[in-house]
Amino acid sequence: MLTIGAFARACRLSPKALRLYDELGLLTPDRVDPRSGYRHYAPAQLERARLVAWLRRLGMPLARIREVCELAPDDAAGAVAAYWAQVEADTAARRDLAAFLVDQLSRKDTVMTEPLTPVTMRCAALTDQGPVRPAQQDAAYAGPRLLAVADGYGPGGGTAATAAIDALKDLEHRDLASADLPAVLEEAARRAHRAAPPAHEASGSTLTALLRSGSQLALLHIGDSRAYVLRDSGLFRITHDHTMVQSLVDEGRLTPEEASSHPQRALLLRSLDGSSAEFAPDMDLLEARPGERYLLCTDGLTSVVPAETIQAVLTTADAPDQAVRDLIRLAREAGAPDNVGCVVGETAAA
Repeated sequence: MLTIGAFARACRLSPKALRLYDELGLLTPDRVDPRSGYRHYAPAQLERARLVAWLRRLGMPLARIREVCELAPDDAAGAVAAYWAQVEADTAARRDLAAFLVDQLSRKDTVMTEPLTPVTMRCAALTDQGPVRPAQQDAAYAGPRLLAVADGYGPGGGTAATAAIDALKDLEHRDLASADLPAVLEEAARRAHRAAPPAHEASGSTLTALLRSGSQLALLHIGDSRAYVLRDSGLFRITHDHTMVQSLVDEGRLTPEEASSHPQRALLLRSLDGSSAEFAPDMDLLEARPGERYLLCTDGLTSVVPAETIQAVLTTADAPDQAVRDLIRLAREAGAPDNVGCVVGETAAA
């Protein structure tokens, strides 16, 4: 038998870590002295302990390590390979986010020393029922100051999506020059949340919107529709899905590939549903410059058209109306199992 100190040195895990893994049932000592409480380990436990140490060095969450340790060697190897593929995909996503943040923060620094170029926006919106869905439940709006998409669900989903867009439309005509732009947008969306069908009717809607005042863009997002921006440095996704499967990906319990085919991938954690639950949209404030293109779309597009294809369309389309037509066409060519809603806005110097 090995004392906890000797076992820790042999497997390169600290005594503190070993005590934690004992509490979690991940690495239980072979014997614990009933009087002193001292832990003793069998030499045969070293192989499992070393595996735990290696997996921790990979950054694998403890819950997932427990699962791997219970597998046969071939299955464990497959689980480690799947975990590392997820790490690489997450790293690529974080790299893109880091590039976007570097670009965004650099813009904020420039704003402090150089005045922003005033911008205008030309835009287009288009929805398509698709060949599979029996009704249209997506809604989209494009105006020079407001872009918005909503994806309804449940028996009253179409009504909820339309109501969500309608709640924002009057912002087109308000004087926002000195307004708190995100607060104005959030309050309008809150009205839509209150007006949505009651939660017990199992209906509601997502909502993703951009509101412009001068060169500032307030972004509001709730649900699993998405917003992207195309800049010189590439295409960036600027929203995060509020779905159960996305939360499982964030926790390391699903890979992005597994999430895309998960049977509950459409289950929303946040939406406009008329419930008394806290209204908690994601909010952001962006600085727009001439020559950028913004895409707001429902998951009927992103579930069947890959990001690189979306980027190619946004890069090559002559104008926003062509871009939305091309994106809808690509979704239909991919089968369009869901309704599709797209909005594209393009900034230009005023």
